[in-house]
Amino acid sequence: MASFIKVATLSEVPAGAAKAVDAGGMPLALYNVGGRIYATTNICPHRGGPLGEGDLDEQTITCPWHAFQYDVTTGKCVTNPALSVSCYPVRVEEQDILVQV
Repeated sequence: MASFIKVATLSEVPAGAAKAVDAGGMPLALYNVGGRIYATTNICPHRGGPLGEGDLDEQTITCPWHAFQYDVTTGKCVTNPALSVSCYPVRVEEQDILVQV
């Protein structure tokens, strides 16, 4: 059964920011969209770029390697509908960000 793992604190992911984290050996990216935290895999399916190092514009992350864009709330690729990234449930407890993996 999947469990929630603490991966960061709210102060580490301010509004409008993205952050790469490790969840028990799984590379994830966190995003703060208007105060709500989302999590996806940190690996862009196009060429493996680090999504957590990309630019977040509202709910769209742009991969820093080749500018592929993903909606972080759904995982769907904006630039190529055939691609998507996995999304993970997030829970915030006080200041801790926990992701279910």
